Formats: sequence, structure tokens, C-alpha cells
Amino acid sequence: MDKSTVHQIFRSFYQLFPNSSSIAIADLNQFIYYQPSLDIDLKIKPGDPVHPKTVTYKAIHEKRRVKEYKGNTNYGVGYYAIAHPIIHDKKIVGAMTAIFPQEPEVLTIPYLTLKTSDRWIPINFNEIIFMEAQNRKTYVTSKLQKGTHRYNLTELEIILPKNMFIRCHRSYIINLNQIKEIHPDSHSTFILIMSNDSRVPVSQSYAKQMRKILGF
Repeated sequence: MDKSTVHQIFRSFYQLFPNSSSIAIADLNQFIYYQPSLDIDLKIKPGDPVHPKTVTYKAIHEKRRVKEYKGNTNYGVGYYAIAHPIIHDKKIVGAMTAIFPQEPEVLTIPYLTLKTSDRWIPINFNEIIFMEAQNRKTYVTSKLQKGTHRYNLTELEIILPKNMFIRCHRSYIINLNQIKEIHPDSHSTFILIMSNDSRVPVSQSYAKQMRKILGF
């Protein structure tokens, strides 16, 4: 990947990652970009090989989003990472990885507090249908109310209960209990029809995980 491609990838993905994370971009063989955070720095340099035991390597070769905590590593420090494959012309050309000093804790109360035009409203997890990233904001649609949340999708993906919420697209997290139907689609792997009749796409990099979870 040339520099212009790297910057394009960075612009399109970076808004989806928490500001506290270090960011690494790799092609199929080596890292080509790295930006450390104040919280953790793995000292990655452009040209460093992508080792088989890394989360980045798994995302590339397993063709899916990978989340793992790494304790004993080549970098000399434990870290939690989320790696997302980069797809160009329907082919995986690399991966972008967000790196944290430790795995964030899951929310202990079953609510998200949404901001509306004039107030904040706590919404129970059971009432949430899906979350969407749009124009650098996170929009939450529930049975009762729509609003925005201050965390981006990756931050929410980490802290929300994994037995209820799942990332199905770069721009969407859905509540598994709110899926009404599953339809094939030509532009993405398939479309989820939610309980409010909203149509949510499932992209190629999340399709395998979704099929496994939903059992089809």
C-alpha cells in the first residue's frame, strides 16, 4: 500500500477506534504505519514483520475481526487489541489494529444513557435495537427512544455484554434479541431485519462470526 492509501484507510477507520488506543496498520506481511498513545506504546516501527502470534496476523489470515488479550508477548508488555481486516476490491490487503494497555471492564449496570435534544435518558439494554456510527457520532435506536451516546462503536463493543450485542458491520452494532429476519443481499453478505423493520447490513468481515452465532 502506498502512502495515500494508508492515509485514506486511517481516515476511514480511525474515527471508529477509541482515542486512548495505539493504532497500527499492516499490509499482508509488515506494519506500514504506527501511532502510539499515551497509555501504551509497543514500539512498532514501519517495516516490522507481522508475527504469527499477533492479533493483526490472525485478522488477516482468518479474514475476520479479532479481539484478544496478549500476556507474554514479543513486545515485552501485555496488551489488549482489536484488529480489523482491510478489504479492497473484495480482497484482504492488510489490517488495522487498536491496542490498549488492558481489557476494559464490561458495564455492570444494564443501561446506556442516551442524549436527546434536551435531556439524557437511561435505556435498558433489552430495549436497544441497534447502534450506528454516522458523521462521527454514535446513534442509538431503541424501542422507546432515539439518541446519541458519547462512546464510539468500538468502545461500546468492548464494554457491552457479548451475549447480547454484536458488531455486524463497521458502522453497526445490533442487539441479537431484536433480529426479526435474515435476508440475502447482493451488496453485503446478508441483511438483518430488526424488530422495528430497520434494515442493517452484515459486511463480509463479520459474516462468518454472525453465521456461527445465529446457527445458519
